Amino acid sequence: MAGSDLFAVVRDELSTVETRLQSELQSDHGRVDEVVRHGYRLGGKRLRPALLLLAGKAVGPLNDAHETLAVVVEMIHTATLVHDDILDEADLRRHVDTINARWGNETSVLLGDFLFSHAFYLAATIGSADACQLIGKSTNRVCEGEMQQTLAEGDLEIGVEDYFSIIDAKTAELCSCCCHLGALYADADKATIEALASYGRNLGIAFQIADDLLDLCGNESTTGKSLGRDLAKRKMTLPLIHARDSRVDGPRQAFLALVDDKTDQQELIAALAESGSIDFARDTAEQYASQALSDIKNLEPSAAKTSLETLATFVVSRQR
Repeated sequence: MAGSDLFAVVRDELSTVETRLQSELQSDHGRVDEVVRHGYRLGGKRLRPALLLLAGKAVGPLNDAHETLAVVVEMIHTATLVHDDILDEADLRRHVDTINARWGNETSVLLGDFLFSHAFYLAATIGSADACQLIGKSTNRVCEGEMQQTLAEGDLEIGVEDYFSIIDAKTAELCSCCCHLGALYADADKATIEALASYGRNLGIAFQIADDLLDLCGNESTTGKSLGRDLAKRKMTLPLIHARDSRVDGPRQAFLALVDDKTDQQELIAALAESGSIDFARDTAEQYASQALSDIKNLEPSAAKTSLETLATFVVSRQR
């Protein structure tokens, strides 16, 4: 199912978010404007603003704050993508050149900073400190997760607990924040806010495991972004960790040598399949998606709730 179908219940609101994003992401200086507008194209699926809007609509009416905050979380997400592409030395995202590929790392860093600062400016305009505090806390965690991951590059002995700590921070935290904000600004009660925040966290973990699988086994023409970057950076993702830990002694060292060599990805994928590691990672993603569904089981039936339920299945099965 396409993202446009998943988000149909908030299509009008997402259209407004798109218009706001285009309006906000521009500059009076021609060359800067070209970079900023190119950055706008990198966001892609608009999952984070859709999560915020769906969570809000599942528990109450949406308002102007929801639309502003949806713009804010997409700016923050885009900033993290711009910085990720620098770290990964990626050339392609959403079928277009990355900022670093076209303008270099210095411009990419500054664009990320521009997006972060503008996002917090917009969050402050809704007249409540709650949003800025929640977004600030979550953004700090996202950055911590990215630093954890960068510092762990090349550590082929990283544990599964470390892996989940990284993806909980760098991906799941912002998804959780989106759902929290959506429910909070729809005046939901504390238990409902916590349930939706938990849904977002479990959904985010499922999403990232699936993303890590795509980086290993996906099709670059389908995903529209540079693949194999985790392996090139020697990042130990869940399927690699599982395959490593399913082996002992000589076979374990042979597998780690294959990871370290980075030249024969097909041989590596065959080794992952042989140890059941691809299926294990996919099953783990499905378990987190199932927990996300459980988190929202007590919400009143609505089209928005149905979209949230369908999304939990979609993030695991997607091919891009």
